[in-house]
Amino acid sequence: MEKLLRAIQLSLEATEASRDAVQEILKRGADTGIFFLSGRGGAEPDGFELTEQDRDFLRSLSIRPDRRG
Repeated sequence: MEKLLRAIQLSLEATEASRDAVQEILKRGADTGIFFLSGRGGAEPDGFELTEQDRDFLRSLSIRPDRRG
């Protein structure tokens, strides 16, 4: 249970740190984006879909999840 709680805490801290970093980048006038690549070959996998949780996370970082290219 202790390991699980620690993993959850680290995940939350990483999310907050990511959000803070993106907000700082935006404050300085730059644009942000995240590109998803497959683990092998470096190309986007066919049929790749973001979950609603993925979309919510990206929106929390002020990144529009439905923008392509």
